[in-house]
Amino acid sequence: MVQPRGALIAFEGLDRSGKSTQCQLLVDHLRSQGHPVSNMRFPNRSTPIGQMINSYLAGQTQAEDHVIHLLFSANRWESAAEIERLIEAGTTVVLDRYYYSGIVYSAAKLVDGMGLEWCRQPEVGLPRPDVCVFLDVDTEVAKQRGGFGEERYEKAEMQVRVRELFGELRAKGGHEGDDIVVVDAGMEVKDVQESIWRIVDGVVKNVAVEEMTLRKVDPW
Repeated sequence: MVQPRGALIAFEGLDRSGKSTQCQLLVDHLRSQGHPVSNMRFPNRSTPIGQMINSYLAGQTQAEDHVIHLLFSANRWESAAEIERLIEAGTTVVLDRYYYSGIVYSAAKLVDGMGLEWCRQPEVGLPRPDVCVFLDVDTEVAKQRGGFGEERYEKAEMQVRVRELFGELRAKGGHEGDDIVVVDAGMEVKDVQESIWRIVDGVVKNVAVEEMTLRKVDPW
């Protein structure tokens, strides 16, 4: 009997929307059901490229906008083969941020020539999630949560643009509109958790039953 592959689940949302909390709750939930699970967080700050990104986000260094965008993308590509290996071995992989953030956060800078389409190009060929859970929260709510403003992109005006661009990304066509599922992150943690579990449990089951192959991010 062929080993069914694992599912690829991505979490996205504004800063302080509760992604890391919900990622861990989902990992614990899936493991309690007997699923092998691995979780990753992007940017992965443990690699040399990730350390450069960390320094930039902390405001310790500067970088030209195109350059830092490509470094973020390279950081995801560093993990692409490992993601594929785990999934093909039957492990479900849960990602705390992924390429969707890479696109919208760079586009939100409003740099000439760095629109959604340009920012998406380096991501083509990466493993494509079976579902992307977008935790939607009002910017004013996110601002009230602990730690907001500690990093470069955690500015209210930036977060407003990011939220708008996630909406544009979903509406623009291509598979992002199919992959992204919006969950109201303004609810109580338990209610958010239960909404996510209902979505992901169905995806994990469907991947195993339908024997779906892992897809790649396609060009627009």
